[in-house]
Amino acid sequence: MSQTADKPTTPAKVLVQCDFDGTITVEDVSFIILDTFARGDWHKLDDAYEAGKMTVGRFNREAVAMMRTTKKAAMASIKGKYHVRAGFAEFAKYCRNKGYRLVIVSNGFDCYIEKILQELGLSDIEFHAANLRFSSGRVSTKYLGPDGREEDNSLKEAFVDHFLNQGYRIIYIGDGASDFKPARKCQRIFARETLLQKCEAAGVSNTGYGDFFQIMKKLEARK
Repeated sequence: MSQTADKPTTPAKVLVQCDFDGTITVEDVSFIILDTFARGDWHKLDDAYEAGKMTVGRFNREAVAMMRTTKKAAMASIKGKYHVRAGFAEFAKYCRNKGYRLVIVSNGFDCYIEKILQELGLSDIEFHAANLRFSSGRVSTKYLGPDGREEDNSLKEAFVDHFLNQGYRIIYIGDGASDFKPARKCQRIFARETLLQKCEAAGVSNTGYGDFFQIMKKLEARK
C-alpha cells in the first residue's frame, strides 16, 4: 500500500500596504503645500470629495491646478511643519527582518514622500502616489495604477487588488476614509481616526494603533 507524503506548507507571502499622510506623518503634508500655494479655495473641492461628489483623481487635478510654485519652493514650504509618527523607521526595519514587503500607497504627492523617505534614510521603500509635474510655475498631477494606466477613483484599492492577485496576505495600515474600501479586503487592518470609526461602524475587524511601536508589539503578540 503506497503512502503519500504530506506536502510541506508554503509560508504565505506577506505585504504591508501603508498610507502616508496622517499615518506615517501626523499631518497631511499635501494640505500644507496646497494652503501655501493654491490660488483659490481648494477646501471647497475637498468638501465635495469628502461628500462623495468628486473622485480623488478629479479633486487632486483641480486642486493642484490652482497652485503656482516650483518643486524647490514646494519642498521648502514643508520644512519643520510635519512630524513622522513614532516608530516608523523601526517598523521599516522590522518588515525587512520579517521578510514582509512594505509598500506605501498614498493619495498624496510623490515629491514630498520621496523627500521625507530620503531624509529618514529609507529611500529604498517602494511607494505609489500622485505624480506631480512642475512646469513654468504651474503644477499638474495624475495617478498611475499598477497597470501603468491613469487611475481616477481609488489608487489604494487598485493596488490592494493587484497585490491580492499576486498571492499576498496583506496587512493594511491607514487612518482615513479613503482607506476603508481597500482595507476591508485585507487580512489584517491597523486603523486610527476615520478608518477606525468606519471599521467599527461596519463591524469590520481591526486593531487600533497610536504609533508604529504599538503595531510591531501587536503583530508579535499574535504569533
